[in-house]
Amino acid sequence: MNGALLVCGTHSDAGKSVLTAGICRWLHRAGVRVAPFKAQNMALNSVVTADGSEIGRAQAMQAAAAGIEPEAEMNPILIKPSGERHSQVMVMGRPYADADARSYQELKHELKPVVANALADLRTRFDVVICEGAGSPAEINLRHADLTNMGLARNAGLPVVIVADIDRGGVFASLFGTLALLDRADQAHVAGFVINKFRGDPSILAPGLTQLEELTGRPTFGVLPYAEDLWLDVEDSLALEAPRPEMRPTSGDTLDVAVVRLRWMSNFTDVDALASEPGVRVRFTRSPADVERADLVVVPGTKATVEDLDRLRRAGLDRALGARAAADAPILGICGGYQLLGERILDDVESGRGAVDGLGILPVSTSFAPEKLLRRRHGSSPWLGIPAGGYEIRHGRVERHGGDPVLRAQDGEPDGCRIGMTIGISWHGALEHDEFRRALIGWVAAARGRRWIPGTRSFAAAREARLDVLGDLISDHLDTARLTALIEDGVPADLPTLTTEVRPCCAS
Repeated sequence: MNGALLVCGTHSDAGKSVLTAGICRWLHRAGVRVAPFKAQNMALNSVVTADGSEIGRAQAMQAAAAGIEPEAEMNPILIKPSGERHSQVMVMGRPYADADARSYQELKHELKPVVANALADLRTRFDVVICEGAGSPAEINLRHADLTNMGLARNAGLPVVIVADIDRGGVFASLFGTLALLDRADQAHVAGFVINKFRGDPSILAPGLTQLEELTGRPTFGVLPYAEDLWLDVEDSLALEAPRPEMRPTSGDTLDVAVVRLRWMSNFTDVDALASEPGVRVRFTRSPADVERADLVVVPGTKATVEDLDRLRRAGLDRALGARAAADAPILGICGGYQLLGERILDDVESGRGAVDGLGILPVSTSFAPEKLLRRRHGSSPWLGIPAGGYEIRHGRVERHGGDPVLRAQDGEPDGCRIGMTIGISWHGALEHDEFRRALIGWVAAARGRRWIPGTRSFAAAREARLDVLGDLISDHLDTARLTALIEDGVPADLPTLTTEVRPCCAS
C-alpha cells in the first residue's frame, strides 16, 4: 500500500485524533509502514522527541499507534497559548516566534513551505501518511491562509474524510453543512464521512446514511460505536469535560487524587498513569475544599505560570495549599506547578512581570530564560531508591535553597525538592515509570493511613491495549476495503459539488 489521507472533523474534539490513531494502528498491524502528520496543532499537551524536539502529545500517541518513534516532521507547527491573546509558536520542534492571533496569520506564508517539506519528507520514508486536520475545514474566515485542512489537501493532493461526533447531536446537518460551505475545488477532495460515538440500533441510523449519500454523492465509510473508557493522550482541556474512566477495583483502600485545574494547564496527561492504578481516583478541581481533603494534591504544569499564580490566589487555592502543607498532607508539583510552590519567580520571558512572590511552600526560586529547555531525562530517585525518567519542557530554571532533591539524572544533575510531605519535580512523564509511580503512591498511602495495593500491569502495556482498541474500532466498524482503495487511489474523480441557495423564509 502507498498513499496518504487527511482526516478532518466538523469541529474540535469530533474524533480526528482518535480516527487518525486508529487508522495508524490498523495499518501498522497489517504490516504497513505508516506515520501520522498534523501540520498545525494548538495544544498545551506536548512531548519531547529523542532529538529534543517538542511536538503535540496527540501526534506522539499516534506515532505509538504506528509503532514508531515520534519526530518533529509529524507536527511541524505547534502553537502553545500562553495567555488570553498570546501564544508561543514552535516550528519543527523549536521556539520560532511569540504571536497573537492576527500576527500568526501573517506568519503563515513563511510557514507554508515548512509544512510542505515535512509532509513530503514523511511520504518518502513511509508507505502511508495519515494526516489530521485542525478544528473544522469549514472555518471560512481562515480558509485563505489554511495550512492544515483543505489548504493542505489541495497543496498535497490528499483525499479527505470528515468525521462527526453524533453524541453532540445534529450529525447529518454538521456533515452536510461542512461540505456545502467548501468551494468547488475543496469539495472535490472530500471523499466521504465517518460518524463517531454512535449508541443504539444501527438500523435506525441507516436511512439517514443512505439519504446523506444521495444528497452529497459521498459514502459514509463507517460508524464507530461509543467506546467506554476510550482514554487516550489528548491535545487540550476540552477532553476534561468528558467522563473520566471509572476507578479500577481494588481489595485495598481508595486514594483520592485532586489535580488543581489551572487555566493554562499543560501536560495534564501526566496524571493519567496515576488513574491507571487500582484504587486511585483522579479528578480535576478548582475547589479549595477538595484541595484540603484529598489524599494527594497535584499541581500540574502551566504555560502561563505567573498568570495562573494570580488565578490561584483569586480562587483562594493559595490558602488551601498553604494549609495543606502546614498540615503535612501530600502535595506534588510538576514543572510549572513546582515553580508555583516556590518562594520567588523572576519572569521577563512569558509574562514580562519580572519578580513575583510564589506560594512559599518549597525553598526554591525560578528564573525564566529565553532559551527553552527540551530534553529527555533518565536517572533515578535517590529519595525512593528506584529508577526514574521523564522529559523537560520549560523556560524556568529552578534553584533549590533547601530540602532534598527528588530525582537525579544520569549526568548527575539533581532535580526537584522535597520538604516534609510536599515535593516538586521538573520532569514530565515521571509517573509513567511504574516503579516511581507505585513508590510515590505507596508513600502517599502510608502518610494517609491507607492500605493501598498496587497494580501489576505496566502503564506501557495499558497504553498499548488502548491503542489496540482503536485499531479494533477501525477493522471492525469501517469499510476497510474502501478505505484502502481511497488511500491508494487518491482523490476520487467526478465527485458532485453541493451548492447553497438562499430562499425566502416565508414564501407563499
